Amino acid sequence: MSDLHMDPAVVSALRDVMEGGFADLLDTFIADSDERLQQLHLARGPTELMAVAHSFKGSSSNMGAIRLARLCAELEAGVQKMSVDGIEALVLNIDREYQTVRRLYSAERKRCGAAHVVSH
Repeated sequence: MSDLHMDPAVVSALRDVMEGGFADLLDTFIADSDERLQQLHLARGPTELMAVAHSFKGSSSNMGAIRLARLCAELEAGVQKMSVDGIEALVLNIDREYQTVRRLYSAERKRCGAAHVVSH
């Protein structure tokens, strides 16, 4: 089942553990991931690319974004061996997968946000 975009067991466990903080966790994941995706596109050189891919892999894995974590792991492992074209294609795949993940987690955020409205 490595093609799941979002592991429901991980999301459910996070929801249970985080309770009222789950919405904030989702907001943080989306904001951080938006930034990491931008960093992937702007990365200068293999060291920076590997570091961003590693960080993105870890947060995606922790949040249950299985396929996104796997793609980031492929990028992290393959940077030294891949051609520029291969890296660009993988970054585009990460970009597409993240857009799917972002929609799923945003929908999850709306579901838990409906339970209590946050005011600032």
